[in-house]
Amino acid sequence: MPPNYAAARGWESARTMILALFAASVLSTGPPPAMAAAMQPSATCLRRCGDIDIPYPFGVGPGCHLETGDWTFMLSCNRSEDGRLRLYNYQIEVLNMSVRLGQLRIYNIINPWCYNATTRAMNDQSNWWYDMSITNFRINDAQNRFTVMGCNSLAYIRWPNDSAAAYMTGCMAMCPGVGRLNNGACNGFGCCQTAIPSDLNAYSVSFEEKFNTSRIANFSPCSYAVLMEAAAFNFRTTYVTTDAFMTNNDGQVPLVLDWAIGNMTCEEAKRSASAYACASSNSECIDSKYGKGRGYLCNCSAGYDGNPYLLNGCHDINECEDARFRYPCSVPGTCVNTIGSFYCACPHRTTGNAVNGTCEDEKNQIGWQIAVGVSSGVVVLIVTATCLYMIHEKRRLAKIKSDYFKQHGGLLLFEDMRSRQGLSSFTHFTQEELEVSTNKFDERNVIGKGGNGTVYRGTTKDGTTVAIKKCRLANERQKKEFGKEMLILSQINHRNIVKLYGCCLELEVPMLVYKYIPNGTLYQLIHGRRDRGVPRVPLALRLKIAHQAAEALAYLHSWASPPIIHGDVKTSNILLDEDYAAMVTDFGASTMAPTDEAQFVTFVQGTCGYLDPEYMRTCKLTDKSDVYSFGVVLLELLTCRKALNLGELEEEKYLSSQFLLLLGEDRLEEILDEQVKGEQSFELLEQVAELAKQCLEMTGDKRPSMRQVAEELDRLSRLSRHPWGRQNSEEILALLGGSPSTASEVELSTSRNISFTDTAYIGIRSPR
Repeated sequence: MPPNYAAARGWESARTMILALFAASVLSTGPPPAMAAAMQPSATCLRRCGDIDIPYPFGVGPGCHLETGDWTFMLSCNRSEDGRLRLYNYQIEVLNMSVRLGQLRIYNIINPWCYNATTRAMNDQSNWWYDMSITNFRINDAQNRFTVMGCNSLAYIRWPNDSAAAYMTGCMAMCPGVGRLNNGACNGFGCCQTAIPSDLNAYSVSFEEKFNTSRIANFSPCSYAVLMEAAAFNFRTTYVTTDAFMTNNDGQVPLVLDWAIGNMTCEEAKRSASAYACASSNSECIDSKYGKGRGYLCNCSAGYDGNPYLLNGCHDINECEDARFRYPCSVPGTCVNTIGSFYCACPHRTTGNAVNGTCEDEKNQIGWQIAVGVSSGVVVLIVTATCLYMIHEKRRLAKIKSDYFKQHGGLLLFEDMRSRQGLSSFTHFTQEELEVSTNKFDERNVIGKGGNGTVYRGTTKDGTTVAIKKCRLANERQKKEFGKEMLILSQINHRNIVKLYGCCLELEVPMLVYKYIPNGTLYQLIHGRRDRGVPRVPLALRLKIAHQAAEALAYLHSWASPPIIHGDVKTSNILLDEDYAAMVTDFGASTMAPTDEAQFVTFVQGTCGYLDPEYMRTCKLTDKSDVYSFGVVLLELLTCRKALNLGELEEEKYLSSQFLLLLGEDRLEEILDEQVKGEQSFELLEQVAELAKQCLEMTGDKRPSMRQVAEELDRLSRLSRHPWGRQNSEEILALLGGSPSTASEVELSTSRNISFTDTAYIGIRSPR
């Protein structure tokens, strides 16, 4: 590290200074030995500079420090001036050093970047740099953090070269307002901190100039960036609004460095007795944590303390009297020190345990032994009774699980599974497995609640993320049919239907285990994005999702055996995967197409606003009931309005009735979403509206089948992507995950090297 490193301008000038300094050292001292013989310091060597002790292998002057072929252990002390300890030939002040930890604490320069009121612009940056490659120091990645302070201040730690992309880490301190700043909280508001890579011995610091502070100069005129010891930092709001961070710390803060001996491993160093630095006979060698070829450290053996680099430097610790240690024996006056250890012994004519018990007179031992015998007998009886009770409870719990398994049709399910092919992927999960995967069904893992039950996010023992649905309490008929219905659902294999992995039948309430779908529901995509002020979804994507959902429902109605009626089609039951493909879920584990007239009569269930009026009137659930509900889903996609709004007038409460009224009066434009009116031809929107109208016919026989709906949506979806449309597929993806103008607008954007969050900007890439 050059003496004037804080003012250096660029890596090339820094490299020139290092080479010049190194050449001067070679001319004055001669070539340094590759690994000089292990030496001992003279008794006249300076061992204290100011108020700082200087333990060997560090030293000031020739013959006072360990020679390792570099400048790691050479220090300088100017007692005639400031009396401060510094690294040899550097302007870097040393705070303290630890032989046991192999660490050195120094002062590191704070890097400011300020607004110039005269030029009305930010001052030029100095590209501060730091280099320890000519020593065996490494920057400790566990105790140090890269810290940035200011308003909208983005700074990086880079490799010390001119490549703008060669950064290692960085973060951004946002400035939402002085009211959001809090003392002690370095959380991205006014202050951010980030970890640094391991094995780091050189870096440079620079600010991103497009995030300048000229707009908030009156509030926060300066930004600061520095690599420093995390434990020595306590954020104050005045560090953002004033220059208190610089003035309070005299422009420098602590930094922790790791050091090691030479560049050999312990095994290699021991082969050269003259060069082996662990001089004390009671010492041991430890390889550097940074890997082979990074040197080694010496420590005193267990029971010894001192300096392992000095002859006889490690001396016995008197554990019985050393004030640094808690008295090691439970009975006072029983500790006996030995070389390298100690032991606890009860006094003469007493017995007991002086290590972690008591010492008593021998005559008291007989009564004590009788008491211990009686107590032991009581304990044995209690333990035996407890074990018997636990065995009984375990058997009772196993019987309960077996009964529930039979009630839910588990025997029928697995008997049929053995007789069929291709069902090996369907799994029966145990109660314990699902409790472990959801942390005992912790409320923090809940990802959805509905009329049919609660859905939890979990992770199976093989690392697969799943959605676990805990069904509502079933009636007796549903319990008997549950296993048969699980067998049917396990055979469904459609790209737009959520895959059922398995179930758990050991509980009173059965549970289903589905594939986890990451991008939420269609309801959240339509209504949630608008609530957060994010642009709505393009019509082309809406029609693609609608077509895929229609294909899934058509599959359930036409090709499943027996056919399945979903019974609760709505936007919150259509999930979106990582590619925004529709995945229909919650399609009713107990709703199969009826096979006789008696099965038509059922308890009306579903979601208000989506329910088929004919179903509510006749209590007959048919596949055309799903068609009606899907028509409401189409209306939500066209209008971005909710299916039911209790806050509106009676005639506007239901989206379906309001739509049919306006369509009948030729006022369709009034209910359409403003975005889709601006991006597609009105003729296309009229065709989508006409399809929705057909789905919403009051009589089920007049409604199209889901297969017909899917075919029409396929045609309309292809029309929306035709070149005469205003948005192509790339623009659709850009609207969902394109470059944001501010960090708060980003919802789906990602980058290989840089990621935005609401509070900080952090980018990490492996060094070249």
